[in-house]
Amino acid sequence: MRKLKTLIFSDLDGTLLDHFTYQSTAADKTLQQLESAEIPVILNTSKTLAELEIIHHDLNLKTPFIIENGAAIYIPINTFKTQPAGTVVIDHYWVKPFSLPRQYWINLLAKHTDEFSQYYQGFSALSASELCNITGLNLAETERAKQRQFAEPLHWLGDEPTKKVFIDRLINLGVNVVQGGRFIHVGDFCDKGQALIWLTERYREHFDNVSIFTIALGDGENDITMLEAADIAVQVRSPVHDFPTLYRQYKTTQTQLYGPEGWAEAIQKLLANQLLSPSINSGVNHG
Repeated sequence: MRKLKTLIFSDLDGTLLDHFTYQSTAADKTLQQLESAEIPVILNTSKTLAELEIIHHDLNLKTPFIIENGAAIYIPINTFKTQPAGTVVIDHYWVKPFSLPRQYWINLLAKHTDEFSQYYQGFSALSASELCNITGLNLAETERAKQRQFAEPLHWLGDEPTKKVFIDRLINLGVNVVQGGRFIHVGDFCDKGQALIWLTERYREHFDNVSIFTIALGDGENDITMLEAADIAVQVRSPVHDFPTLYRQYKTTQTQLYGPEGWAEAIQKLLANQLLSPSINSGVNHG
């Protein structure tokens, strides 16, 4: 057996899930192959815990997942031999937080950005029906999206020059500002890349320091840190925006197909041998 373990870190909206339908259908066969090959697929997304638990179940995943742009990692208990240092037990998870709570950022916005208040709507101020209209989610999905723990997403209503001034103000206040597929995310200095690195180390420890090979897939600006941190970066083509610019110039690929079709296309090209040979990654404990 080769001493190499593969981990896949994946964004959801516009990547594993279609930007418009939120469906993963085109990637379902590849997900089944990855499960058979015991290659963990770790969701790394701006979505909330409430959203992720439903999606995790629907995709038949039993792996750790990363919520709210790297704000916290939820690890099903017994994924690893021992509870990782720095985690707390919440329900049936070991949880590693990287952020101050959401209310801190809501208070900061209220105190320091009053002159911009006409130009944005925060998740906390939007009704479920208003958020439905913005996202295209149904009411139940919207209620789960509103259950944020760490950051405050903003729906921007103003022009681009005003947005730049607004973001500069937030940065000067010590805020980490991340542009997602639909929203500006206001929160702590945590990101998808930091979470990927931390969790990869836990897998390395679990497997007695074997080599870990990481693949990251994403389509948006908030995926850049994750893509930069992985061994191989896959930029999935979006129907609504161009590929964000990466600093790295090596081991980077851009898909021809959109969303989950592009996701599956890239995985099949990168891992054809492993998908046909499950023993390569045998021994992974998904909890």
